This record gives sequence, structure tokens and C-alpha cells, in this order.
Amino acid sequence: MADKIPRYGINNFMEDINTEDSMEMEATTERPNNNQANMISNSNIISTAQNTYQIFAGSWNVGGVSPPEYYLDIQGWLRPNNINPPANIYVLGFQEIVPLNVGNVVRSENRKVCEKWNSLIGAALNDKKNKITEDKEEEEEEGGDDEEDFRCIISRQMVGIFISVWVSSDLCQYIRHLSVSCVGCGIMGCLGNKGSVSVRFWLHETSFCFVCSHLASGGKKGDERRRNADVAEILSRTTFPAGPFTNFSTKILDYDRVIWLGDLNYRICLPDATTQYLVEKQKWNLLLEYDQLKVELMEGRVFEGWHEGLINFAPSYKYYPNSGLYFGCDQKRKYKGRAPAWCDRILWFGKGLEQKQYERVESRLSDHRPVRAIFMAETEVLRAPKGIHS
Repeated sequence: MADKIPRYGINNFMEDINTEDSMEMEATTERPNNNQANMISNSNIISTAQNTYQIFAGSWNVGGVSPPEYYLDIQGWLRPNNINPPANIYVLGFQEIVPLNVGNVVRSENRKVCEKWNSLIGAALNDKKNKITEDKEEEEEEGGDDEEDFRCIISRQMVGIFISVWVSSDLCQYIRHLSVSCVGCGIMGCLGNKGSVSVRFWLHETSFCFVCSHLASGGKKGDERRRNADVAEILSRTTFPAGPFTNFSTKILDYDRVIWLGDLNYRICLPDATTQYLVEKQKWNLLLEYDQLKVELMEGRVFEGWHEGLINFAPSYKYYPNSGLYFGCDQKRKYKGRAPAWCDRILWFGKGLEQKQYERVESRLSDHRPVRAIFMAETEVLRAPKGIHS
């Protein structure tokens, strides 16, 4: 698979993915072009039906911490309440999979770290032992991937941002026009320490777009405007190849079903001591009145027309390392002035998506807690009427 990100955090990068080269994908039949589709439709050879698929969207800022060398349990994140059957599609977004130092920002990608995370994800989704496997020969000796329930159709890294998309094996043949676009919004307005990696594809006749982002940090008043500006830049500069047909959508909002996930970095506009007190009392509704993202959404300054589910869980940020304590809540430890906040969020745009779950997950790997959402997605399917055979 052509898996290279430019070594510089340039304004944007896009690539149309050949399904034959994408990770774990088999060759698929082509979708008919417009003329063919019209001829078929006019001849009453096919009809349209609706299928509903379950999509898992998850985001986790892992704080530059690599997975432990031998074991990390992520089943609890990927299989909420042991959902059975599991979701049909898993879209997993990570931030800070490497420390955001100068060397990593210039280097842009680290294949070894990506392979570790994909190994863990594949093991969890396919009910294998949840350990990191880097030796493909060892995987083949253990039975290979012939019986895998889920396959990775694409994964892509830009510095610390990493997206990995997994699809149930029976759906892979219906994925079309897979493409990726990267936008750097970090240092000098273009490097990849902040920004987004987005993936688009068609499932049957419905188009999907998933955006994984890490927006500008900062807890000072007015920093929310920098985050708003990052969102505007990502929406403006994310462009996908048009593909072989002239009517292909190329911008994020052109797609039928859109999900945006990541460390959006919006904070709570209250004094730190007040925020900490209200968090201890679990006054989520009162805190959310001062949540920057909620305020900016209501004022129409960002994500116009987007939706977010009800938040009834504790802020996902910021914890002491390997601890259940928020920064500032332990008087014996040094405090850097970062109050709790719902930095990690999942939003959606467009019709045909119904959110069923929205929650955080308990893992102490980093100073963030992972979040997840379950969606039911309506998908248009072309079907041949009874009695018609190819």
C-alpha cells in the first residue's frame, strides 16, 4: 500500500487509495458509472433498498505513550457491553501516538508504532490474544488471517494523528473509492503536530467521510477561537480526489454520512477551582453550560449544522499518569494549571445517522480517557428484482 506522508507538514495531502494496495483488502467489482446506472434503472433491472449498519467511532489521545510491549487490554473500549453482534465498521482515531517533539513533527510517520496499534486492534476485534505481534511469519503460523471477522481497509498517520478503519469481512467487497486526505494546522499553520487525517469511501451507494483531528491546545480565554479556526481550515483544505467520475464529492460536507472525532481541545470557561469542585460533585449539566464547544456551537461560530449526543460522563482530561485523579486534585503532586475538560469529542453531520451510545472508557494509559460512540447508519443498496440474474 502506498502509505507515505510527505516529510513536511504541507498544507494538505490527499491520495486515492487503490483497493488492491490498501491494507487487507481484496479486489472488488467496480460500481457502474452514471450512464450504466441510468440504463439499468430505466430498464427496471435493479431497485433501491435501505440497509442499516452499525458504526463504532472511537477517539483516544494516548499522550505519546506506546502500547506496553506485550499486553494492553482494549477489548473494553472496542466491545461496549460485549455488543453482539459487534459493529459492522470500526473507525478508530488516535492523537499523540508519538511524542510531539521536533524530530517526530519533521519525520511525520512512525510505521512501527502504527503497526503496534493495528496489531492490538486486530487482535481485539478478531478475539485473539490481545498482544502486539510484529512478526508476520508468527501470525501465519498461528493461523493467518483467513478466518478474520474484521479487516483493516486503511490506516494512516500524520505525526501524532492516526486513523485506522476496520470493516467486517463480509462488507469489504462493497467498499468503493477509498481515499485519504491530510491537513496540517500546527506550527507555522501547516505542520502536522495539529490538524486532521480524513478517510472517505462508498459503502454500497452511500458515501461516508470520517475526520480524525487534533485541534489547537491552550486553556486561556480566547484559545477557543484558534480551535474554531482549525476546524474552518480542515473543512476548507480537506480535498479528496474526484476519481474517475465527474460527480464525485471532494469536500467533507459533500458526503452523505460524516463523523468527526478527536481531541478537539475545547475547555471549560470557569476558574480551575470551581471546575474541580463541580467535577467532584459530578455536576455535569452545570459544567456543560460553560463548555467552550457547546457555547461555540450554540453561538454558530463553529460546526454549524453538526450534532453531538448528550454528555453524561465525566471529563476525559486531564489525569495524572497512571492515576484516577485529575490534575490539581492531589495537593501532594505538582500542578500545572490544567483543569478537567471534555477535550475528546465525537460529532456527526448529515441525515441517516442515529447515535445509540456516547461515553468514555476507563483506561489509565495516558492523561486522557478514550471516548466512543455507536451509530446506526442508513445505507442505500442497489438490488436486482426477483427473477433477474446476471
